[in-house]
Amino acid sequence: MSQIAYDPVKDKMAGFIRGSRKLRRLFYFLLDMFFLRSWHVRKKIRQVYKSSGNTKDNWNVLDAGSGFGQYDAFMLRSFRNIYIKAIDVKEDYLADCRHYFVDSLAQKRIVFENQDLLELKDSGFDFTLCVDVLEHIEQDTLVMKNLYDALEPGGYLLMHSPSHFAADDAGDDEFFVDEHARVGYSREDISKKLKSVGFDQVEANYTYGTFGHLAWVLSIKWPMLILNKVGVIGFLILPIWYAFVLLPSLILNKIDLHSTNKTGTGIYALARKPLSSVNDR
Repeated sequence: MSQIAYDPVKDKMAGFIRGSRKLRRLFYFLLDMFFLRSWHVRKKIRQVYKSSGNTKDNWNVLDAGSGFGQYDAFMLRSFRNIYIKAIDVKEDYLADCRHYFVDSLAQKRIVFENQDLLELKDSGFDFTLCVDVLEHIEQDTLVMKNLYDALEPGGYLLMHSPSHFAADDAGDDEFFVDEHARVGYSREDISKKLKSVGFDQVEANYTYGTFGHLAWVLSIKWPMLILNKVGVIGFLILPIWYAFVLLPSLILNKIDLHSTNKTGTGIYALARKPLSSVNDR
C-alpha cells in the first residue's frame, strides 16, 4: 500500500483555506459530503438534541478536539439555543476558527481555547463531542473520565474513532500507525472503558461497514493515492474520476448510515452520564 501521512495532509488543507471564509465554507461542505463519519456524527447529534437539548434554554456543548471546527459550524447553524466551548491543542487551528466564527464569537455562542484533554477541569456541559481524537491519546481512559466529569448529570458524550478492524485496512501504512496510540476500538472495548469511568448507558456501533468502506475507497482513498502518485496532474484526473464515482459513493454512504454493521473500520459510541452515581467523585 502507498503510504499516506494523514496529519500533514490535513495541515496542508488548513493552510490552503486559511484566511478565506468562502474556501472554509466550501471545505466544510466537502467534509460533510465525502466523510461518512460526519454523516453518522451529525445524525447522532440531532438525536441527542431532540432527546434533551431542545428542552433547555441554553444547551452547553464541549467540542473536545475541535480541529477544523466543522461540527461547531453544523451545531451553530442547526440549534439556536446552543453555546459551545471548542478546545484543541493546535493553536493555529484555533486561530483559524476564531477568524471564521467571528460573528458567533461576538454573539458569545462559541469560544475557542487551547487545552490538553489530559488536564481538562471544565464542568457544566450537557453534551460533549469527541471525534477522531481518543485513538491519538495513550491515556484514553483518563480523557474519558475528564469528559465524564465535565458533563452535568444526564449529559451525553458522543465519540467517533477508527475501529480495531481498521488494522487490516492500514496494512503497512506506517504513518497511520505512527499517528495513533492504538489502531482503534472494538465495540466491547469502548463500551467497557466508558462504563469503567462512570457512564451507565452506552450505545456503540460500527461505521464504514461494507458499503461505507467501499464509498471511502472510491471517493477518498484512491483519489489521495492518485494525487500522491502523479502530483498536480491528479487534479486534472480527479474531475473525471468523480464524475463516475461521486453518486455511487453517496448512495453507499446513505446505506451505511442506516445499517447496523457487524464490522466496520470506524466506530461511534454514545454514552450517558447517570442522573446520580456512586462513581461521581
